[in-house]
Amino acid sequence: MTETKKFGFKLITTDGMARRGEINTPHGVVHTPAFMPVGTQATVKAMFTDHVRETGADVVLGNTYHLMLRPTAERVDRLGGLHKFMNWPHTILTDSGGFQVMSLAQLRKLDEDGVRFQSHIDGSKHHLTPERSVEIQGLLGSDIQMQLDECIKLPSPREEVQRAMELSLRWAERSRTQFEKMRGPGKGQGLYGIVQGGDVPELRIRSAEELAKLPMEGYSVGGLAVGEPQEVMLKMLDITTPVMPVDKPRYLMGVGTPDDLLESVKRGIDQFDCVMPTRAGRHGLAYTRFGKVNLKNARHQDDPRPLDEESACPATSTYSRAYLHHLFRAGEALSGMLLTWNNIAYYQTLMQGMRDAIEESRFEEFYAKTKEDWARGDIAAL
Repeated sequence: MTETKKFGFKLITTDGMARRGEINTPHGVVHTPAFMPVGTQATVKAMFTDHVRETGADVVLGNTYHLMLRPTAERVDRLGGLHKFMNWPHTILTDSGGFQVMSLAQLRKLDEDGVRFQSHIDGSKHHLTPERSVEIQGLLGSDIQMQLDECIKLPSPREEVQRAMELSLRWAERSRTQFEKMRGPGKGQGLYGIVQGGDVPELRIRSAEELAKLPMEGYSVGGLAVGEPQEVMLKMLDITTPVMPVDKPRYLMGVGTPDDLLESVKRGIDQFDCVMPTRAGRHGLAYTRFGKVNLKNARHQDDPRPLDEESACPATSTYSRAYLHHLFRAGEALSGMLLTWNNIAYYQTLMQGMRDAIEESRFEEFYAKTKEDWARGDIAAL
């Protein structure tokens, strides 16, 4: 009988606030800082799992809200768990479902116990509590699980921000109790707490300090990238990460653009997820070393060059811009597949570049060079 690998985090080195580390899970090592492609419904949209892995991804994200509604966590459990179900034998993180309940569900009603809502798919009624969220994630078998929290939009009145933050703290305790009841630590899984507090510095600090008293395997920063300017997000990171535990991974939820990633790693964040690279790919937008390339533009229709001939990604280095433009204009599914592949590959290349730079104590140099290349733009690469 093989012994289950314990969940763990190793901080390898730092360069300023930027951190290089490793998260160990039963399904492999996650090299940090890491970008986690979003596989909302047990699939990274428009990508094969082996292609996702080949881009350099160590971990993908699944969504509790969507999977509890369809095909249901119980069905996934009967079919062998989420790793087997989606043919991804590597690390999986699942979010709690709270954000989607707030943004997608119909007729939702939140109270101390949890949130009652109707499915956006068929109108069926559900009750999501901190305990049920952790139970669902346990049935899915994810390696990294999230507490249920209340994420509110910004700006919001301070009283509302404080109420949601304090409720999230109480839910964190209940989530932890359920996680241990389901023997998550013994299975090598991890549960992350979520720092809330909106754009109010003292509430962010209090949330982080109170969460640190709970024996979580990691800590997340939630409630950002919900409508506030980037400068507000970065300000909240500046005051939050210094009070988060040094020996645990730090995850900034739902972020973001390549610039968001670069700026946030500079401020001590280890993990990210965002639908942006996959969504942009399906809408004709490519991310490259020289910034964004909009393949919808007519200027690409006679351009024989690939997006970046130096890239190791076949979608980036093999197919011409003219062809990618044609596919998008023709409404071909291959357009979204190739551009999503390119985007995920670029995000992973960016993260690898940051990891290497931190290890070699040249993060500031990498930061400046990356910003310079983006500023030059794609036209400069002609």
